[in-house]
Amino acid sequence: MSWQQYVDQNLIGTKLVSKAAIHGHDGTLWATSAGFSINGTEIKNLIAGFKDATGLRSSGLHIGGTKYFLLRADDRSIYGKQGAGGVIAVKTKMAVIIGVYGEGIQPGQATKTVEDLADYLISHSYVSVEGPSCCPPSRDKV
Repeated sequence: MSWQQYVDQNLIGTKLVSKAAIHGHDGTLWATSAGFSINGTEIKNLIAGFKDATGLRSSGLHIGGTKYFLLRADDRSIYGKQGAGGVIAVKTKMAVIIGVYGEGIQPGQATKTVEDLADYLISHSYVSVEGPSCCPPSRDKV
């Protein structure tokens, strides 16, 4: 399955995530939903937040031009909230999976959707948090 298919089918296709992207740890875009763009500074700050969330706590989490109030930040997951919507970012060994939800979507359902995709990829050793990876990242095949 391509990275784009993960975004289209496993995130957007659930109707529990309204925008999504997968980036490498270097900030490189692997796949994104239509019309969703995260600029270089935003992705750099997000990735840095997995190691040290001080900047996100003081300045907020900025994704896709929207500022989110930081709810949670650890070495695996970062959650933000803005009005009725929010953002979930989950880091694996090689990628960061980002999902945005809007009004009408329950935060817990969106969070479970993004976290479950990360767990799936980890369980198949594609982009694991720890240990060896079976294969290099590919835009076409996992």
